Amino acid sequence: MFDILLVTFPFFALVLAGYAATRRGWLALQAIPGLNAFVLYFALPALLFRFGSTTPIAQLLDTAVFGVYLLVALLLVALVVWLSRRRGLGWNDAAFGALVVAFPNTGFMGVPLLATLLGPHSVGTVMVLIVVDMVLTSSLCIALSRLGGQAGGALAAAGQALRGVLANPMPWAIVLGALASAYSVQLPGPLQQTVWLLADAATPVALFTLGAVLARAYLQSAAVQQAQPTQGPWQALVEPLQLALLKLLLHPLLVWLAGTGAIALGLALDPFALTVMVLVAALPSASNVVLLAERFGADSGRIARIILLSTALSFLSFAAAVAWLGPASP
Repeated sequence: MFDILLVTFPFFALVLAGYAATRRGWLALQAIPGLNAFVLYFALPALLFRFGSTTPIAQLLDTAVFGVYLLVALLLVALVVWLSRRRGLGWNDAAFGALVVAFPNTGFMGVPLLATLLGPHSVGTVMVLIVVDMVLTSSLCIALSRLGGQAGGALAAAGQALRGVLANPMPWAIVLGALASAYSVQLPGPLQQTVWLLADAATPVALFTLGAVLARAYLQSAAVQQAQPTQGPWQALVEPLQLALLKLLLHPLLVWLAGTGAIALGLALDPFALTVMVLVAALPSASNVVLLAERFGADSGRIARIILLSTALSFLSFAAAVAWLGPASP
């Protein structure tokens, strides 16, 4: 466990550095969108293209990984929506609560962390899971958020979500990397070196930016809570803590159960791929969910608290998940 913490510590330390820099005012809030844009439109796509172009195409088209992970995502969304509706929450907040539980922070944290822990061979599986989360799970939850009678309806919201996916360079980077792998295409030397340099910048800048985004979300949530105190500070943490624990504990457990069950039934799911899937599910919630919640009028302060709690707690829970799974090799 201690050895695992030594490996994961630099990743969480970079998140903490970004968080502290923003809370202390060393990084201006106005600078965060620029950092986000660099990561989302340049560094991460370059990293995903590099891994995709050097990964066997069969690994990027693994239907067993796709199907098992999607099944768990659907079960988790259904469970969280049901629990939230029982608490009296509307469809909008219930749907985004489900999304923040089912959507791990795979882009900013998962790709570099799992590549370090398990080797580059793990990233092919990770990219399959990114497609599920970004295209299917997100679109489903955004559609569910419109069932409360909000303007536009569920189909319009799902269409808007899919248009957002098409405008996001990360899925396209995966597709282009897969095509490069399938046809053994290599970029010209100077262009490849440029893309590789951007890819090298992805990990530190993405993790630092993640910390900054979390700090900004906390500051905005605290300001809203102070201006409109509907409940005490401890009460405001109870439900977010419950959902954060569902993300960190139940999500990986469901993936492990579904995966081992699928293998027992004869599905061609590689045990190493299952290990990668479980560890992706053990990651904290994706930070971009708070932006989606804000855009669609959900309680973004609640979502921000869930993301912040899951990120803080995952320092120990993720290491525990790695220790529980034991050594893995492709």
